[in-house]
Order: sequence, then structure tokens, then C-alpha cells
Amino acid sequence: MKIKFFLLTFALIALLSCKTNKLMHSSTLGNEMFKVAILYPNDEGKTFDMDYYANKHMPMVAEFLGENLKFYEIDKGIAGRTPNDKVPYLAIGYFYVKNVAEYNKAIGPNIDAIIGDFKNYTNIQPTIQISEVKKLGFNNAK
Repeated sequence: MKIKFFLLTFALIALLSCKTNKLMHSSTLGNEMFKVAILYPNDEGKTFDMDYYANKHMPMVAEFLGENLKFYEIDKGIAGRTPNDKVPYLAIGYFYVKNVAEYNKAIGPNIDAIIGDFKNYTNIQPTIQISEVKKLGFNNAK
């Protein structure tokens, strides 16, 4: 029984390290990557349903992006520069894609569905920025 547990644990660690290694070296191997940031600014009377965004909206858009999508992530704002500062953004969503032109081709025909879904989780008009990821850095300190 202990051997099975050890082998299963070892296999899981090996799989995770392969995925992490691929992510860590994606920008150093000449693979371009672009980040689409969707920022939801905080202001008086602004609302945001994180559960709906994380479980419905972002997966819907991710499906539209298909194989061009490397991964996505979601940030929930918790504080500003200091703990007493108002959070500047209630949420920020990120899509990491291989190709900006393919991203635009995927979003274009689905823009009405994407914008139409906003009412289900927010009353905020998001700001969008597309950036080229120049480097991924990791803290290698032990």
C-alpha cells in the first residue's frame, strides 16, 4: 500500500514539474506570448460577482479562444498600496495567448455574447490592455 502511494505521489510531482518547467521556460525558448488584461476599476457603487466571473464568464471566453489560449488567471482585488487604501480594481482577468491576431479573430464573432454577459456579474465597463510578455521571472531562492 505504501509503495502505491509513493508511486502515485511521485507520478503527480513529475507531471506538475513538467507543466511548471514548460511555463517557466516559455519566454526563454523563443515562444511569443501575449497577455490580455481585463481590468475592472473600483468606484462608488460598483459591483462585481467573482463567483459568476470565475465559473461562468471567464470559462466561456476561454472556450472561444480555443487552442490559442495558453492559460488564464483571475485576480480579486483586496487592498491598495497600503491595507487602508481603497482597492483600485475589484478584479483583473488575464488571458495568455500565443497570437494576438488569432485572439482578435476569436473575440470578434463572439463580442456580443461577451459584452451581453457583463450584466450577469458587474456594472463596470472594463479597461482592456494587450501586452507582449517579455520575460517570466521566478524566485529561485531556497
